[in-house]
Amino acid sequence: MAIKKLVLDDFLEEENFSLIGIHCTIEDYRLAFLLNKVLDLKLKRQDKDIDNNNQKTAFSIFEWEDKTQFKIWNLVSNNCKIITNDFNDGLDSLFSANQVITKTHHLVSEYSKANYLLKISNNFSPNKEKIILEKILKINQVITAYSIDTESLKSKNQLIFN
Repeated sequence: MAIKKLVLDDFLEEENFSLIGIHCTIEDYRLAFLLNKVLDLKLKRQDKDIDNNNQKTAFSIFEWEDKTQFKIWNLVSNNCKIITNDFNDGLDSLFSANQVITKTHHLVSEYSKANYLLKISNNFSPNKEKIILEKILKINQVITAYSIDTESLKSKNQLIFN
């Protein structure tokens, strides 16, 4: 009797999306407002943040569903800072009391320098993506923005929101 093997990859569809990394130091709500203004979007803050690492980290997310072009736009924070108290039990000294440590976690660790990620479902043509990048770069508060190759991205599963 022949043994049949089913491969899960045969049944899963690859999600097509464009991804743009944005470097800036402004707050997420301010960047969403500026992107709405420049790109004529309607990004809104979602009720729930993206929980990662067993709810120890939370990344803010803004979303807009463009029903005319059948695209979903997501603006996601790539950084999450967690402040923890570290108790040094092994050392008895003046400095062994309570240390406050700030740890930074990244949603997409390969692009840890990017503060925000703009995900657009259903790929754009290269010309349209270039126009979007040029508009983002015209925002004074944005240091730089660039297109990220999603095919070579290792942590692609982190970007599945819905």
